[in-house]
Amino acid sequence: MNNDMRSYLESTARERVERLFDAGSFVEFLPPSSRVISPHLGQLDAPVAFDDGVVVGRATLGGQRVFAAAQEGGFMGGAVGEVHGAKLVGLLRRAAADKIPAVVLLLETGGVRLHEANAGLIAVSEVMRAVLDARAAGVAVVTLAGGSNGVFGGMGIVARCTNAILMSEEGRLAMSGPEVIETASGVEEFDSRDRALVWRTTGGKHRYLLGDCQAIVADSVAQFRQAAIETIAACCSRPTAPGLAELEQEHAMLGERIVRFGAMTDPLDIWAALGIEEPAAIPMLDAAQFVAAASAHRLGGR
Repeated sequence: MNNDMRSYLESTARERVERLFDAGSFVEFLPPSSRVISPHLGQLDAPVAFDDGVVVGRATLGGQRVFAAAQEGGFMGGAVGEVHGAKLVGLLRRAAADKIPAVVLLLETGGVRLHEANAGLIAVSEVMRAVLDARAAGVAVVTLAGGSNGVFGGMGIVARCTNAILMSEEGRLAMSGPEVIETASGVEEFDSRDRALVWRTTGGKHRYLLGDCQAIVADSVAQFRQAAIETIAACCSRPTAPGLAELEQEHAMLGERIVRFGAMTDPLDIWAALGIEEPAAIPMLDAAQFVAAASAHRLGGR
């Protein structure tokens, strides 16, 4: 039994793996001693990591066999390069081949590694396909997002390809990061220095209200662990591959967003349109209070 109340946000990838899964159960594939590093970073005189910024392996979670991957936000912001992506793809393919019930992805990433742009982009596309292939093979794939770097870029799309996304309020999820939007479109479009706006727009609470994530938990390893156990049990009780009805539901939800919120410039306006009586109070609610206040007003989702 794991009752670790330490912050998920402040933990490293290896600390999250050690604390979230059943004690002593995690066995790493391609550990640092294997010295599998990026073939590109050294050529650019950039630092390397012996695990290339991602930990992959097998474990048990609440007694259930799972495969797991944890991105290290402290190494290049968790960005994906060739080897990093290949480790994720290999993990997902082996999970499908070995008929592992579930894969848990502890994502924390700014997206593709600029040092390995083309290789990284290809890697992310391969991860997307591997996620969908794993789901088609009956493997539940669950994303945990609570790291300080958020889940951005192509890996944000990967997260949305999984069965479910579990977030903390501190977690963030989006296609483009605030700084990228500001650089491309100007500060008038998005002020990346407005931290309250950044979290209102990309943070866990907003994503929950829009139907992008399936659960909001407090920032603790124990809360993420329990939510993951419950989510995997729910996913394993029904088909994991997305069917036509689920895809149509997703498209309908996205279409509803454009119609209802397309002209709005601040999530506070969206929250009010969803029927939240005091939208300005949402950021001050803890996870349990928020879910109680918001569940009746969120958009549909998986």
